[in-house]
Amino acid sequence: MKNIVKKIVVFSMVGVLQIGFGASVIEASPLHIGSENMQQLDDRHDRDRGRYEREHNRHERERIENERHERAMRRHHDESYREWRERQRHEDRRHEENLRRIAHDILDLILD
Repeated sequence: MKNIVKKIVVFSMVGVLQIGFGASVIEASPLHIGSENMQQLDDRHDRDRGRYEREHNRHERERIENERHERAMRRHHDESYREWRERQRHEDRRHEENLRRIAHDILDLILD
């Protein structure tokens, strides 16, 4: 009787060890790791593309705003020096506010 119990215990332990070894081999297999890594690479690529598009959009908006600002800062033919300086002060405030809005919009996109 003791002999049968010993055999059952030994074979049970061998079976448990084989199952544990098989699970660790499956977990470490390259096919299993590759699918997760590919998904991570795709996610990172999507995030990088999104960041690039946001940066490109920000640069384009800043370029357009800077061109508008340059045109607005030029003196018109029919305005006096005093009117021109007053218009420049208003335009500087408007330009700073527009640049702040562009930066704020980009921060909202990044943080959301």
